[in-house]
Amino acid sequence: MKIETALISVFDKTGIVEFAKELQNLGIDIISTGGTYNFLVQNGIKAKKVEEITGFPEILNGRVKTLHPKILAGILADRSNPEHIEQLKKLNIKPIDLVVVNLYPFAQTISKSGITIEDAIEQIDIGGVTLLRASAKNYKYVAGIVNPRRYEQIISELKSNNCELSERTRLSLAIEIFQHTSNYDATIANFFSSQYTEDILPEIFYLNLNKVKNLRYGENPHQRSALYGDFFNYFEQLHGKELSYNNILDISSATEIVLEFEKPACAIVKHTNPCGVGIDEKSTLEAFKKAFATDTVSPFGGIIAFNRPIDLKTAIAIDEIFTEVIIAPDFPSDVLSFLMRKKNRRLIRYKNIDLKKSDLEFKKIIGGVLVQEVDNIDLEPLNLRVVTKRKPTVDEMEAMIFAWKVVKHVKSNAIVYAKKDRTLGIGAGQMSRVDASKVALMKAKEMGHDLRGSVVASDAFFPFPDGLIEAIKAGATAVIQPGGSIRDEEVIKTADEYNIAMVFTGIRHFKH
Repeated sequence: MKIETALISVFDKTGIVEFAKELQNLGIDIISTGGTYNFLVQNGIKAKKVEEITGFPEILNGRVKTLHPKILAGILADRSNPEHIEQLKKLNIKPIDLVVVNLYPFAQTISKSGITIEDAIEQIDIGGVTLLRASAKNYKYVAGIVNPRRYEQIISELKSNNCELSERTRLSLAIEIFQHTSNYDATIANFFSSQYTEDILPEIFYLNLNKVKNLRYGENPHQRSALYGDFFNYFEQLHGKELSYNNILDISSATEIVLEFEKPACAIVKHTNPCGVGIDEKSTLEAFKKAFATDTVSPFGGIIAFNRPIDLKTAIAIDEIFTEVIIAPDFPSDVLSFLMRKKNRRLIRYKNIDLKKSDLEFKKIIGGVLVQEVDNIDLEPLNLRVVTKRKPTVDEMEAMIFAWKVVKHVKSNAIVYAKKDRTLGIGAGQMSRVDASKVALMKAKEMGHDLRGSVVASDAFFPFPDGLIEAIKAGATAVIQPGGSIRDEEVIKTADEYNIAMVFTGIRHFKH
C-alpha cells in the first residue's frame, strides 16, 4: 500500500522534525494534533490540524482530540472490503496510511518521588493507545510507528520503494506496537495495584521488561538467551569482551555479597557461589588477599568484586591470576590503564545499587513461575539469642556476623567457617548439612587453614548434632544458625558439652 497520508501525534519529539520533513519531501500529507502540530509548523512543516479533518475541536483540556470516527475509520478501514471503501467515500473520510504516535510518559512520571495518583492519572494516554492499536490491527493497510528509532529505517524504505512499505515491515511495526502498549498497560495496572494494596504479589503479575540485547548463548552454547531489564542502569562495562549469560549472573551475585559490608570488602565468585570473602579496615589489597587465601584454586577464571575503588597495588595483585571480570564502584585512571592491558578481561563499574529496596525474584517451574521477595532481611545483633551456657566473646560475635552475611549468598545446604575478617572454608550446594560441613573442612585443610578458634555459620538449622560435632572437631568455638529444629535442645546440649557458644538468629537463608 502506498503511503499518502500520515497522522503524527507524539509526546517524545526526538527526530520528529527530520522525519516529517522527509515525509513532506515524499509528497505525503501530514495531519497532526495540538502541541505536535505547533512544533511541526514552527519548524517549517506543512500540516493540517486534526480538527480540520473532524470538524470537531479538541476538548476537555486535550483529553479528547483524536477519538473521532473520521480519524479511527480512516485508520481501521479494510481497504480490500468494497463496503468499507464505499462508506469512506459516502462519509468523506480520507484513509490514513501512516500513524506516528508515542505515549505520555507514565512510567517516567511514577518513578519520581512523591508522585500522587492524580499526577499519574494525567499521564495515562487514551487516544494515543487507541490510534496505535487501530493501526496495528489493520497492519495490512496501515503502518504504525511507536519507536522513534524506526524513523530512519522507514524513510529509507519509503524512498527506495516508491512510498510503499512491505507487509513484513508493517507487521514488525505492529508487533512492536502491541508489545509497547501491553507494557504500558501493565505498568499502569501495577501502579494502581500498588496504590490499592500493600501486597507486592498481585492477582495478575505483569513482568514488564524490555530486551537490552541478545547474548551469544545461555548457560551452555546450545541455549539461546537475551538480557532484559535495567542491568546497564546499574553496571557499566568499561573494558573487555562482551558479557556472557554466566558473567552477568556472577556479576550480580558478587556485587550483592560485597554490598553486605561497610568496611572495604572483596568477594571472589565462581558459578554464583563465593569461594572467598575478605574485609579489612582500610585496604582493598588486604581484603583481596584474605578472600583469595580462602581458596587459591577456585578463583581461576572467576569474578572479583569490591565495594571500594581499587588502587594500583590491588590491581597488580589481581593481575597475577586469570580473572574473567573485575567489579568495583570505580577504577582510578592508572588502575584502569593497567588492567586494560589484558584486552579480554571485563572491567565493570557499578552505581546506585540499593539492596534494601523491595524487589522480587523469579524461578521457572513446570507450568508456571514462582515469585518471591528478595532475601534482604537485616540481621540485628541485639536480636541474636545466645542459647548455650557459654556466651560468645566479642571477637566471636563479630566473626559470626561476618560469616552470617556470607552464608546468605552460598547455595544450600551451606556452611561457612570464618574469622571476623575472612572466610576459611565454604561448603555449598550439598544434599546434607554434614556433607556441606565436610566440603568446607576439606577446602580449608587443602589451603592449610587452621580452624582452631574459628566460627561456623549454617544457612539453616542443624537437624542433628552430627554437623555441629564436625565443626567442633575442626576447632570451631562458636556457631551461628537459625534454630527451629525439633532437636534444638539436643543440639544445644551437645554445644554445652563441648563448651562452645551458639546463637540463634531466627532467620533462615536457604538459597536454591
